[in-house]
Amino acid sequence: MAAEVQTPATPSDRAPALDEAAYDRLRRRQWLAGEARADGVDRRTLLRMLAAAGALAAPALAAPVLAPARAAAEEVPRPVPGIVKPLPAEWFVPRGTNAEMRWDALRDADGDAAVGRHVPVERFFVRNHTGTPLIDPDTWRLKLFGTGLRGAPAAGQPVEFGLEDLQDLPSTRISALIECAGNGRSFYASQQGQAVPGTPWTLGGIGSASWRGVRLADVLRAAGLTRAAVDVLPAGLDPHYVTGGTDLGPVRRPLPVAKALDDVLLAYEMNDEPLTPDHGAPVRLVVPGWVGIASIKWVGTIEVADHPLYSPWNTDFYRLWGPDYPAAGTAPITTQVVKSAFELARGAVLEAGRGHRLHGRSWSGAAPVRTVEVSTDGGRSWRRADLRDEPRAHDWTRWSVDWRPEGPGAYELRARATDRRGNGQPERAVFNREGYLFGAVVAHPVTVA
Repeated sequence: MAAEVQTPATPSDRAPALDEAAYDRLRRRQWLAGEARADGVDRRTLLRMLAAAGALAAPALAAPVLAPARAAAEEVPRPVPGIVKPLPAEWFVPRGTNAEMRWDALRDADGDAAVGRHVPVERFFVRNHTGTPLIDPDTWRLKLFGTGLRGAPAAGQPVEFGLEDLQDLPSTRISALIECAGNGRSFYASQQGQAVPGTPWTLGGIGSASWRGVRLADVLRAAGLTRAAVDVLPAGLDPHYVTGGTDLGPVRRPLPVAKALDDVLLAYEMNDEPLTPDHGAPVRLVVPGWVGIASIKWVGTIEVADHPLYSPWNTDFYRLWGPDYPAAGTAPITTQVVKSAFELARGAVLEAGRGHRLHGRSWSGAAPVRTVEVSTDGGRSWRRADLRDEPRAHDWTRWSVDWRPEGPGAYELRARATDRRGNGQPERAVFNREGYLFGAVVAHPVTVA
């Protein structure tokens, strides 16, 4: 087995690997110049996308901008596929093709910690676009091809790695969150009165784990990465996603080479055990700090290109549309926003006449958490919570605060965090059509009796 290196999370004062908006503007120009390929995306869709405010001034974009032709990926009705692992009701809330983690399950009946910083595999949430495939690790191969590799191997002549080949490379272990871009989506409707489609996550579309694998950068270099490479397109081996009669193929989403070479991991272990099917076995991507769609599960191919690449998952899906955004949407979303959650059921009943220790977790995709504040009176007053972990990038920080209610009745708890770059949680999230990136302070009702 190759040597293992412990890799710290990205330091909080380190600049992002790439300005995504600038990257997207560059790619759009290259596409119009005939230098890009849009895999699975029709020309009308891309032209609509390219008309984003301020992106380009090309005369061809002077026509009125049309509304997006396809619905967001998460709102399309589809049959419910199987999730392999058991989903006991005390741990999960089933949501169509997905299973949301119950926050109160992180604490036992006596209020003691039942789950540490990392969520056990059996309790980890599941986000599937279609269904969980069962892949034989002994016959699995990772195939890399494209014009960004030496010799420009075509799709039929890829550079291949088996699982043992990856395990022979120097391994890296990181602690990182995986979080669905729609985590918290239901609060657009319940708190802000703004209806959005898609899976109605509360805050349980997230989990932290220890991931072990090989850096994507090492695999790309071993495959013959050239200086001409600009985009990397990993694709999963999951069943094809079909919507509106159109087969969009397996889930895939391009990464800029700058991010791919920075901190992305090809993981084959989760919490010191081989990956399980629901979580991407035998190998998945882990893209720290970015929305979960970037962390492709069941990865089978990686195209490395010297020209820009698109897929439906960075054109029609996972962009922001709404009255406060450009008519054709924003650049593809990447970094997660700041959030906080209580390790307590919504509507929980707490005993009157005694003190309580409230627990929760806060996180940010951009930087380590700096402070957490808690309100027990609906936001009228706030006090600092005690941080139980050393905050670090791309992971959550556990916190707690003591509370002795004044008497029986209904109370509204709130928690808000600020990260080390000054990002915080507003009272109201900016609305977007798909309900992505809800980062506002969440009202958490409880009753004292």
